[in-house]
Amino acid sequence: MIKILFFARLQEEIGKDSLNIEKAGLTVDQLKQWLEKEHGLQSLDQTMAAVNEDYADGSEVLKEGDTVALIPPVSGG
Repeated sequence: MIKILFFARLQEEIGKDSLNIEKAGLTVDQLKQWLEKEHGLQSLDQTMAAVNEDYADGSEVLKEGDTVALIPPVSGG
């Protein structure tokens, strides 16, 4: 099981703050593509990902028990 944590606009788009899925073996980029397709999330290209509290690039392979945080760009002033 992989736990996905959603922040900011992603929580609003998906309607929850987390999701548990059986997708070990996917890369971070593949996970983002799957979420766009299966859950209708808007483009995640600019979304940062952290795996087990360490920032990860798109090629990192997810393992059973990982926690992935998806953090979209935010603006403020």
